[in-house]
Amino acid sequence: MTPSSPLPLSVIDFASVRPGQSVGEALQDSVALARKAEELDYARVWYSEHHNMASIASSAPAVLMAHIAARTERIRLGSGGVMLPNHSPIVIAEQFGTLAELHPGRIDLGLGRAPGTDPQTLAALRREPSAAENFPTDVRELQAFLGDTPSDLARTRGIVAVPGRGTRVPLYILGSSLFGAQLAAAFGLPYAFASHFAPDALEQASAVYRERFEPSEQLSEPYMIAAVNVVADHDASRADRELQWYRRQRVKLMVGRGREFSDEELDMVMESAAGRQILHMIHYTAVGDGPAVRGYLRDFARRAGADELMIAPVGSTRERVHGSLEVLRKAWSD
Repeated sequence: MTPSSPLPLSVIDFASVRPGQSVGEALQDSVALARKAEELDYARVWYSEHHNMASIASSAPAVLMAHIAARTERIRLGSGGVMLPNHSPIVIAEQFGTLAELHPGRIDLGLGRAPGTDPQTLAALRREPSAAENFPTDVRELQAFLGDTPSDLARTRGIVAVPGRGTRVPLYILGSSLFGAQLAAAFGLPYAFASHFAPDALEQASAVYRERFEPSEQLSEPYMIAAVNVVADHDASRADRELQWYRRQRVKLMVGRGREFSDEELDMVMESAAGRQILHMIHYTAVGDGPAVRGYLRDFARRAGADELMIAPVGSTRERVHGSLEVLRKAWSD
């Protein structure tokens, strides 16, 4: 990567519900974020499937994507990702086929193997934990529902997804371990690593993916996306304050599960083994002014072997989140 040809930048949006916000307000923030990302020429925005989490409103990525696609013009939108074991492949093919027909050339389908929730909620979804074992087979079946060749039709036993058939919505395998890297390589699909919250296996997974990649109809060469948190501000000290806010909020949400802590109690929790583990999850976080964040991300991209960076913008308000994207975009283009 050189300054004259920087890597593409994209955005992951969790539709975060901030303290004091309603879910509706959080979803409107997601619309505004996609518009800002489009204005700043980010490549794509992805939405993640989570359930039974009061701080995340993106439980239905396809529905949210439909709403936002109608309110933007050209930016790609995708799932980052759909947790395929929670769904039947034909239903996902129909949902994303509908999106692709309504918004041609703008839809991505990122697929994850984890349930994105707890065991009790998994039961409420009417799914079994063992469904994850069928992930490779389900990916192939979904791929066939989105294709239109005789072999695709044979794989789906003559069943056709309408909409869906022939749209060939591009698939991406998401992961935070070597399993996803190996599967993406074997299937010849792009691989997106969740290093914004699961940092440990990033470099090893990237190496395995590239070493074992097999070309496919969708992709002739490996394509690796690495996710990273970004807190950017023209004022570096303000960026640091935003980072401290984010660290405290993350620990509070993951440990407290709705419980309120005093400042002193939260300080103690952050120093606990559980708190330190949660903070380790956001190890890959770029913080500072434009040049500092740019330097961090260039080094991160080299270490990750990334072809694209997916930014998780951090901010205590809508304006701060947008500001991170603006500061990064300007610095990245300089």
